[in-house]
Amino acid sequence: MAELPEPVGVMAASHVRPGSQNGVSRSLPEETPVAMVYDGTSHAVMMATPADIQDFAAGFSLTEGFVTGLEDIASCEVIAHDLGIEARMWLRGDRAQALAARRRNMIGPVGCGLCGIDSLEEASRALPDLRDRGPSLSVSQVALATDSLRDWQPFHDRTRAVHAAGFLIPGRGVVLAREDVGRHNALDKLIGAMARQDMDAERGAIVLTSRVSVEMVQKCAMAGCAILIAVSAPTLHALRIADAAGITVAAFARGEGFDLFTHPERLKAEVSHVA
Repeated sequence: MAELPEPVGVMAASHVRPGSQNGVSRSLPEETPVAMVYDGTSHAVMMATPADIQDFAAGFSLTEGFVTGLEDIASCEVIAHDLGIEARMWLRGDRAQALAARRRNMIGPVGCGLCGIDSLEEASRALPDLRDRGPSLSVSQVALATDSLRDWQPFHDRTRAVHAAGFLIPGRGVVLAREDVGRHNALDKLIGAMARQDMDAERGAIVLTSRVSVEMVQKCAMAGCAILIAVSAPTLHALRIADAAGITVAAFARGEGFDLFTHPERLKAEVSHVA
């Protein structure tokens, strides 16, 4: 049986400039196929960083609705092969209907979170209503959230080529984070790690190094987190989904400011509006 590959490796290259060429070594992220296998059947193959696979399996299962809680997973075993990794999960009870409803048979590129679903209805699935859930945050807590996340990005520090998702608790800052070459994978790993450590998603906010697309909002909603803070932009449809689900979205959060798009009632201080 193969061993899990290292998440970061070193590759030699030539650094070329006009009139010069020098040898360099670069630390680069690994990506490998990771199969999510339920009761002996593979339901998804994602290209991912080969780290925190147990968290990945748990988070993916929760955000895709394959399970409603970790108690639905009787066991999970991570098996490395020469061609990739399997996360083999055996489910308690009868989860066949839920698996059929969210059936995927695909190899998903790292930038795609909806590849392989069976219908347009599944792309706009019903989400929990989080309007009356979640904490309040101050302006400074939101504005500095992505700065706080930088301390939790060792793979990014080495490669400058991976995304991160972190969980921020008011008064404590970011308390947990996960990284991956895929932004969706990083979020699934975070949500899985939170569930495995019994962290209540309602107590804080999810912080992203990426843009806010529909599937990122969906995953936050499925996790029960009502605040989403991102360093980059949201899409219009992601904001429609967030507004309907009662999720506060703050984007372009860099340093001292941010854009607040939906459900501003969770912001403690008043925001001065400038024409």
